[in-house]
Amino acid sequence: MPPASDSDPKPGHLYVVGTPLGNLEDMTFRAVRMLQAVDLIAAEDTRHTGKLLAHFQITTPQISYHEHNRHSRIGEVLHHLQARQHAVALVSDAGMPGISDPGYELIAACVEAEIPVIPIPGSTAAITALCVAGLPSDRFVFEGFLPLKGKERTARLEAIAQENRTILLYEAPHKLIKTLEDLVAALGGDRPVTLGRELTKRFEEFWRGTLGDALAHYQAEAPKGEFTVVIQGASREAPVLSNEAIRAELEQLLRQGMSRADASRQLAKATGQSKKAIYQLSLGIDSDGFPN
Repeated sequence: MPPASDSDPKPGHLYVVGTPLGNLEDMTFRAVRMLQAVDLIAAEDTRHTGKLLAHFQITTPQISYHEHNRHSRIGEVLHHLQARQHAVALVSDAGMPGISDPGYELIAACVEAEIPVIPIPGSTAAITALCVAGLPSDRFVFEGFLPLKGKERTARLEAIAQENRTILLYEAPHKLIKTLEDLVAALGGDRPVTLGRELTKRFEEFWRGTLGDALAHYQAEAPKGEFTVVIQGASREAPVLSNEAIRAELEQLLRQGMSRADASRQLAKATGQSKKAIYQLSLGIDSDGFPN
């Protein structure tokens, strides 16, 4: 152990500790030292984290903190911290706590209670994938997991379709094809994308191409492992047209004999706007290009 210093855990502080995505060699020296020195570790899955702790010979006690017990556990952890007798570390199953997991609620509760929250940086799947995606990384937006269904999912997809920044998503293998289908419908099949799976693990893989090709690829080859999806944003030069302007363009294309589907696809690609939304506008125009 290094000599004690001002950076050693302090009672009444919450330490948000990053852990490896998969490869244990990504664990930092600082993370190991902090987990050894705190009084308690709040872990998303104590069995999963127990294997990590055993590998690094860390014997600090754990309590579970996850989606299903977070409301009762927040009060318990706050009690440990507000008594100023214990230092507590928060860890997730992989990566940085608080990113698409319930850890953010505990962090927010500590901030509200004026309890110091100290980051111990580590891996994050979204940034790991972005770094090697080969897509613009000067501006990006993290969307996490899309809503499962309904109007909320549709609204999110329509917003993503107009987003100029590179878009980062997480997806589970059994939901990937449905998500790719919805992305193709909303963004068009030509949008560049990189999919990273099983990041830092034995079967790590990156697939690069277009959304349309990605859908075809994973329909033919069943998705396996957890995915991080990096999508190029809409063209920054693409015009943002009003519904009236899009309707006028649709009328012209339909008068030229183009089908609603083809006209909607062409305008979605040209404007970066939702193909579904444009198609809905086309339903108010008859097949000869005149308003119904």
